[in-house]
Amino acid sequence: MKKIYRVTLAVAERNELEGMLRAGKSAARTLTRARILLKADQSDDGPAWPDSEIARALDVHPDTVADVRRRLVEGGLRAALEHKPQVTPRTPRKLDGRGEAALVKLACSKAPLGHASWTLRLLADELVRLEVVDSISIHTVGRTLKKTSSSRGRTSSG
Repeated sequence: MKKIYRVTLAVAERNELEGMLRAGKSAARTLTRARILLKADQSDDGPAWPDSEIARALDVHPDTVADVRRRLVEGGLRAALEHKPQVTPRTPRKLDGRGEAALVKLACSKAPLGHASWTLRLLADELVRLEVVDSISIHTVGRTLKKTSSSRGRTSSG
């Protein structure tokens, strides 16, 4: 298959990548990307490795090799090496600060009649009933309580 994105490194770029690898002071992901670029280089030194061999040698997915190659061609060396930060979270948070406060307040309150203590399902259902959220999973409730160090209404002794 013909490669769309050909990696041809300048001498200065090759030296920079080799220096990074010798120093070993960068993040593991960055060093792996540097190795990918060096193996994919099609400059005067000879033919580049096939993507499948690069992936196998560096223990990455072949799509990672293709993506690093594409990012170099489209955005340059920095774009290929650096992690692209996420602009926005993939899904909006179910509980903002006020929602978290409502959850903790609820979890610390007395359990509903017929229950010895709050369960994650009871808390999730109550948040929906109180219209704090439209819907919420028990996993989100549990993660939020864990993050806020809440003990669902239990008192600590000590």
